[in-house]
Amino acid sequence: MQKKLELQKLIEKLLHQKQTLTTAESCTGGMIGQWITSITGSSKVYQGGVIAYSNEVKEKILHVPTQILKKHGAVSEPTAFFMAKGAQKILTATWAISVTGIAGPDGGTTQKPVGLICFGLAGPNGILTKQIILKDQGRQSNRKRASQIALEWLYAHLKSHNQIKHH
Repeated sequence: MQKKLELQKLIEKLLHQKQTLTTAESCTGGMIGQWITSITGSSKVYQGGVIAYSNEVKEKILHVPTQILKKHGAVSEPTAFFMAKGAQKILTATWAISVTGIAGPDGGTTQKPVGLICFGLAGPNGILTKQIILKDQGRQSNRKRASQIALEWLYAHLKSHNQIKHH
């Protein structure tokens, strides 16, 4: 995704479909929201976002259940699911992207290595999650690639008119 060109297409697609977008970001720290708002006209579709870096914000603002965080951890598909669900609901958007992960350089474990990123995508008909493990290329690169992947995933769903039917 070439940032400016593809983001413009994403914004135009949302406008054309009369849909809105919100974000719930942890490891990306607002980068997705920053990229979206760098595009002229994004205010017509982008509702805003929550940078939920701490578990407290994930729980109190996005309504991620405490038991999910205790059982699965902040970096997990169940957490990404509830982050997307919470953002979509509280910011009343058609679509919500969530990202939580381990950007590095530390914080990784054998079970959850640096570069583990979990995504949530809440749409009109449900919520999908996925996780990937990026080849660690440093904190900033990991954050940029996670942001890019999240936006490409959303764009692929908008482009194909693929309605989410999971969960």
